[in-house]
Amino acid sequence: MSRKAPVNDGTGEIDITEILSRIPHRYPFLLIDRAEEYRASESIVGIKCVTVNEPFFQGHFPGYPVMPGVLLIEAMAQTGAVLMSKSLEVDTAGKAIFFMSADNCRFRSPVRPGDVVRMPVRVVRHRGDVFKFAGQALVGDKVAAECEFAAMVVNTQ
Repeated sequence: MSRKAPVNDGTGEIDITEILSRIPHRYPFLLIDRAEEYRASESIVGIKCVTVNEPFFQGHFPGYPVMPGVLLIEAMAQTGAVLMSKSLEVDTAGKAIFFMSADNCRFRSPVRPGDVVRMPVRVVRHRGDVFKFAGQALVGDKVAAECEFAAMVVNTQ
């Protein structure tokens, strides 16, 4: 039986199986559950379902759990990495996508257990193996965080 990720059926949906085949992150640091609205080299929307069982809630903050803002930025970066990996068909056996920079980050509203975070990420610039993105983390129609960030494909062998 093959464990290879399913080929995109044209709906723009990316399930957790394909995400796990495209980026190296695993629990407790995998911060994207699925993606939708994938448009090659253009945009994607990542989805993170936040539960009280997240390990960071033990210390941030007991009695009033709030998802750390830097993890929202990381979740957007992972969403961008899935977009890059799929658009470039990156062979994950010998390559990885590394976060390069974060600019103009703003934190607007707390993310709490039970929230579903939608992360629209769009490509601002793409040159070779480097992508620059603009992303947001939304809970409903409220902006929780926003950021511009960059990532690149790196040989790991």
